[in-house]
Amino acid sequence: MTSTNILYGNQLLDIMRASPVIPVIAIDDIAHAVPLAKALVAGGIRVLEVTLRTEHGLPAIRAIAEQVPEAIVGVGTLTQAAEFTAARDAGAVFGVSPGLTPALIAAAKTSGLPLLPGVMTPSEVMAAREAGFRQLKLFPAVPAGGVGMLNAIAGPLSDVTFCPTGGISLSTAPEFLACKNVACVGGSWLTPKDLLKSGDWAGITALAIAASKLRKVI
Repeated sequence: MTSTNILYGNQLLDIMRASPVIPVIAIDDIAHAVPLAKALVAGGIRVLEVTLRTEHGLPAIRAIAEQVPEAIVGVGTLTQAAEFTAARDAGAVFGVSPGLTPALIAAAKTSGLPLLPGVMTPSEVMAAREAGFRQLKLFPAVPAGGVGMLNAIAGPLSDVTFCPTGGISLSTAPEFLACKNVACVGGSWLTPKDLLKSGDWAGITALAIAASKLRKVI
């Protein structure tokens, strides 16, 4: 049975299923934003999570939304309610948070920005579920128990779909994608700092091609 969120569930599911891997992107140089996005899209990775971990997050989202229309750009590291509207106005079409608070729940409801909230424990999954969320980010995925954790909660919480993020690599991603309650994974391995610093966009595209070949096991 397909799970849906009370809050923007079908929209989030479509985004999660558009790519087996969602790169977690931290922009240290705003000049990198557009060529990076183009390189990832060229490699078959269209869903991009641009985090607010640096001052260039919102400008990067705006630049990508305006100049790389093939990309599905979202905002990551949402930790404050005011960030929702700012990210939406910059062009983000979905949001990702490391955790979930009452303020973030309210912002998700009022901003119109679909949210993929982070959870780490079964109790947090249940609390998010009660708040109306059925699509969640298991974060940090490996410290939280990884594949074992996902398989263990698939029975009692079968209507929740995950994007595990944190500690996942190209070699371990297939193990996560094989879980029946996983739609995609998040990872930073597609955007290594050395390739960004050197402007090796062909190298980024090669990493994206490898990631795009991963397939969700049905």
